[in-house]
This record gives sequence, structure tokens and C-alpha cells, in this order.
Amino acid sequence: MFKLAIVLAVAGVPSLFAQGPYKLEKTVKVGGAGGFDYVYADDAGRRLYIPRTGNPSRITVFNLDTLESQGEIMTTNARGVAVSAKTNHGFATSKPVTMWDTKTLAVIKTIDVQGGPDGILHDPFNDRIWVFSHVAPHATVIDAADGSVVGTMDLGGAPEQAASDGKGHLYVDLEDKNSIAVVDAKTLKVTATYDLTGSGGTCAGLAMDVKNNILFAACRNPQTMVMLNAADGKIITTLPIGQGVDGAAFNPNTMEAFSSQGDGTLTVIKENSPTSFVVEETVKTIPSAKTMTLDRKTGRVMLIGAEYGPAPAPEAGKRPGRGALVPDSFSILVVGK
Repeated sequence: MFKLAIVLAVAGVPSLFAQGPYKLEKTVKVGGAGGFDYVYADDAGRRLYIPRTGNPSRITVFNLDTLESQGEIMTTNARGVAVSAKTNHGFATSKPVTMWDTKTLAVIKTIDVQGGPDGILHDPFNDRIWVFSHVAPHATVIDAADGSVVGTMDLGGAPEQAASDGKGHLYVDLEDKNSIAVVDAKTLKVTATYDLTGSGGTCAGLAMDVKNNILFAACRNPQTMVMLNAADGKIITTLPIGQGVDGAAFNPNTMEAFSSQGDGTLTVIKENSPTSFVVEETVKTIPSAKTMTLDRKTGRVMLIGAEYGPAPAPEAGKRPGRGALVPDSFSILVVGK
């Protein structure tokens, strides 16, 4: 046990895999070639969307309850997906952006955009889709009803994940600036920037407790979840998470925040009150399962990951590479109570 504790501490895991309310309920190996990034649960339409890059590029679609295949949206090389339940329109961060009918999966149109589409968010405040890019323009805003481009904007840094309060304010974590941009959804202007330096850096996940106006910023360096007041950016506290975070979510029904890490962990943080937070549990998943989505109807967390072969020998002056994806090892993981 002592040796195990040392290994986990070195790996950056905040705690041992103690028993808790959550567990890995099932792992469904769906296979298929190609890379992957984000996963998206359309909890109203009961579908799970997973973009797959490579050849052929496509968006794979699954039944959110059974994880049975529901079809594919072909020739779409995308990173992320967002859906408007109001219009039954889906959007993917391909270039051009693909727009489809979520009931039939038929492509409606493609939308020309600039930059490098990556992250994406549906804002229920005015039923718009926000497409994020690490290069300018950092955000392209699309009307979910007809797919028209409303405008673009510079966020002042590279955006990763965003959250909406549903009242006209967006919050976007800027991965390269160790900060969160506050955006007016009406005017498409940055109204404030919250600096996280010293508490969290290279933040790649963002979630929000809308009722209590609290942001949860999941950061890589240091490996922390930063809780801050969305109104003024005041940091409430920080808690340790795993290594290589790339996603976050908040469940208002259970008052829990989640962060998914590439080291094979899912951190669960319990909000006991607007000023009291604890790491409730660290769930063991699989290495590479760094992105996640929350099914708000069931409270289950869906993650995606795959197995990889041995990494190639590192080249001088370059980051270590990753081995080839093991054929048909791509899997959907379901974590629940």
C-alpha cells in the first residue's frame, strides 16, 4: 500500500481509488479507425455524438441509452459537436462547419468559417452555436435556426472549453493565458478577464454551477480544479485533480463537478455549499480517456478512449510521441452511481 501511494502521488493523482458513489459501470468497445477528441451527449434527443478524424472522417452516432450505433455523418472532419434542442439542429467543428437534422442525421448545409474550428458550445440564451479556434478568429457565432454566421470575435487567447449562465454571459477558458474570458453574448465583446495565475494554468476544462454563479476551471499546470465566483473572478479555493485534464462538467442535480484526465482518472468534486468543496472520489477509467460529457437526464458520465501501442523513440527537441492506436480498441466508458 505504501508503494502504491508513492506511485499515485508521482503520477499526480490526488488520492487513492477509494470506494465512492461512482463506478465504471461498463466499457463498450465500438472500434473503428481514426482519431478522436470531444464527445457530446444530446440528452434531449438521446444520442451520443463522437467525431472521428482520419480516413474516412465522420461523426459516429450512438443511442445514448443503449450505446447501439445510430448511423454516421460522413465526410465531416470535426473535433466537437453541439446540438440545439429547440431547432433539432446539430453542428460540428469541421471546416466548413457541418449542420444537420438531428432526427434524420441528414446534412442541411455547410457553413464557411475562418480559423481552426475545435471546441464548440450551444448557448441556450439566444439559441446560438459558438465555434472556438486557437487562432483568429477565436470565436465564430452561428444562429442555430438557419446556420447563418452572426459574427466573429477575438477572445485574447486560445479557447478550450466554455460555459454559459443562460442569461447572456459566456465564460471561456484561455488555455495559453491562464485566464477566463467573460463574454457578453449580446454584443459579442469581452467584458472582463479573470487571471488564474498561481492557482491554475493551462486550463482545458470549464463547467458552471449556474444557480450559485460558480465556475469550475480544470487546469493542467498545476493540476487543480479552481473554483471561482463568476461575478467578479474571485477565487474561492482549489483542489487537486489528475494529470492531462481535457474536459469538465457540472451536475446541478447532485451538486458535483467532474474532470476527466488522460492518466485514466475521473475526478468528482462535491459542492457542499458555495464556499465548501471536497474531492469526493477519483474514479479509475482508462489512460487516454481525457474527454467526457454528462448525460443530464441520468447523471451518467460518458468518456471515450482507446489503447495504444508502444511509443516511438523520442526525437531530439520534440515532445514524446504516442504509439499507434490498437485496431478496434476505441471504446465508450460509462460512469455512474
